[in-house]
Amino acid sequence: MSHSPIPADLIASTPVQNPPTVDLVIPVYNEEEAIAVFHRRLSAVIDPLPYSFHILYVNDGSKDATAERLAEIAAADRRVTVIELSRNFGHQAALTAGLDHSRADFVISLDGDGEHPPELIPQMLNLALQGYEVVLTQRVEAQQAGWFKRWTSDAFYRWLNRLSNTRILPGSGDFRLLSRRAANALGQMREYQRFLRGMVAWMGFQTVILPYTPAQRIAGRSKYSLRKMLKLAADAIFSFSLAPLFLGISLGGVFLLLALMEMIYVLSFWLTGRQDTLAPGWSSLMFVLLVVGGVLMITLGIIGVYVGFIFQEVKHRPIYFVRRILSSKEDSTRHDGQA
Repeated sequence: MSHSPIPADLIASTPVQNPPTVDLVIPVYNEEEAIAVFHRRLSAVIDPLPYSFHILYVNDGSKDATAERLAEIAAADRRVTVIELSRNFGHQAALTAGLDHSRADFVISLDGDGEHPPELIPQMLNLALQGYEVVLTQRVEAQQAGWFKRWTSDAFYRWLNRLSNTRILPGSGDFRLLSRRAANALGQMREYQRFLRGMVAWMGFQTVILPYTPAQRIAGRSKYSLRKMLKLAADAIFSFSLAPLFLGISLGGVFLLLALMEMIYVLSFWLTGRQDTLAPGWSSLMFVLLVVGGVLMITLGIIGVYVGFIFQEVKHRPIYFVRRILSSKEDSTRHDGQA
């Protein structure tokens, strides 16, 4: 995959002939305070643009009044469709639901909390019209995120790129543009444990990088808790790398080497007639047993995670279920689910 970084302020506007259609996929979860403000901000950006826009809000099982706010937005704006999932399936599943329901020439995914600036949409579309099939965005400054989140994010991408053959852009998220061909290709990848930014990188379509400075959240707090971030990291590592398995093998090899060295050391006492000086000690024996037992448990745990991933895949459960679809152009539609 070719990455071509382009400064945002140097991107020239590309004339639009026969304007393409554009779907905006926006997953939301408990954003009752922010979603109306976000929609007004989004509308101010896309209203002057010469494209046919369709906005797909995916309500990922919100527990507050987000559903009511989205229904009001859909009733007032004919460009809006609201996809309500039956429960909270997670950010990656919500994005997948929106991508599955998109049909436009270009699909742009962004979060509805305001941190992904909609003002970048015109530049993303200009790059797409120049022939790029994937437009990735890369954070260049995130001081508001806090040092711990920045440090863990940097460490995550650094180690993931070392462990995996698929290089994933550091500082990238799920704020991206896909051409219809790239979106269709991504739709063919139906694994249950999803890490979309890795899946997009794995496809290898012609890619350009658009740097941006993340904005402040409109309201509320980030819904990505430490537990959710750790789960996403685990999904990424175990989905795109077999390195943990080789780590277990390597640890086993190290202890086999230590055992061989210990055997040679003990034999040297017997060959030199100093076997009476050998003092058997329970402490050294217990140390070896505990270390070897720990390595075995770690190795079995790693294998167990991979087996668990396989178990999730072979059940072929849908990635999400849709409860209803709201649109000002048509009545609510109920769906049993999506595979």
